[in-house]
Amino acid sequence: MKQYVCLANTPWQGIPTRTQQLMARLKDAQILYFEPPASREHRTDKKPGRRIRPNLTVYTLPPILDVEERHTYFFRRNQNKLARFIEQTMRRHRFRDPLLWCTCPWQVHLLDYLPYRGLVYDCDREWRRFPLRWESDLALEADVIFAASPGLMERLSPCSDNIALLPNGTNHTMFSQSSTQCPPELQGLTCPVLGYAGTVWRDLSLVPVQQAARSHPSCAFLFVGRIEENPMVPILRALPNVAFLGLKSPFELPDYLNHFNVCLNLTRSSHPKDDILSSRVYEYLSTGNPIVSMLHEEQVEYFPDVIYNAHSPKEFAQLCTHALSEVGDWARQRRQDYGAANAWSCRAKEITRILETIGLC
Repeated sequence: MKQYVCLANTPWQGIPTRTQQLMARLKDAQILYFEPPASREHRTDKKPGRRIRPNLTVYTLPPILDVEERHTYFFRRNQNKLARFIEQTMRRHRFRDPLLWCTCPWQVHLLDYLPYRGLVYDCDREWRRFPLRWESDLALEADVIFAASPGLMERLSPCSDNIALLPNGTNHTMFSQSSTQCPPELQGLTCPVLGYAGTVWRDLSLVPVQQAARSHPSCAFLFVGRIEENPMVPILRALPNVAFLGLKSPFELPDYLNHFNVCLNLTRSSHPKDDILSSRVYEYLSTGNPIVSMLHEEQVEYFPDVIYNAHSPKEFAQLCTHALSEVGDWARQRRQDYGAANAWSCRAKEITRILETIGLC
């Protein structure tokens, strides 16, 4: 059975990340998933591993000193400490020369200390907070790189000739179910519902929704997800047809999405050139519901045959009208087909195929 050591950039959590989705779907594999280092106040590294699945166990790395790379002695001491913990855990589970799965540039410092037979770098974002040299070194060492977008592929191309496009995905089965329950907040609503599912980030552009809500006073505009201190939130709250419903569990989310008449996708001002397609879009596609998406200036349209892509708040409001008046089943079925083709299970199969092709699996 294949053995994977996954160095994750986020803890294992209730709302699955890209790394969790992929690791949970790899077949015929034993997986050790290492969360980022624990804080000194919460020594979760002292606890035994959490067996999430029969083949997948999660461990938390021990706390380390917060020092910069220029403090060579302490910086290397940190890496030695983490590597010893990983190696000891590997020995307990009888892991020998596994495939090392890296997800973040800082993990490059562990490569000299760990035994592995192959290295994968799964890049799902542009890492601005780490030195570019760290990611370059990691990419140069990797046997294969999986990149979440064409832009990331281009960014990493000077460091490797073995880069594969692996976009985000969706749990298609969960979001394509038509027999979902109507959430309490939506019961009794007789007007069309246009909804956004995801974190309302501080820099999320909400002006398009403001214009659409004012242009469609007889429609409800709902936000499902965590809310940061976005300056537009109080302005939208003042509108009678806009509501923020807060964070919902992953198991509740399909109920909301399937009861939206139109799904909304928005942009963040801090990511003007970001071409990474969020899992949210694939979840929307799986429902089959019409989608209106805001794009950055000069951004290439994605799924233009089934998504209403807008380049201005005015166009966004106009396309909401078109989406609400959509007729026929062709576009709905087409969206669900796209959702099925972009399921996380398909992504995991593609990973296995590529690793087998290059002899790492």
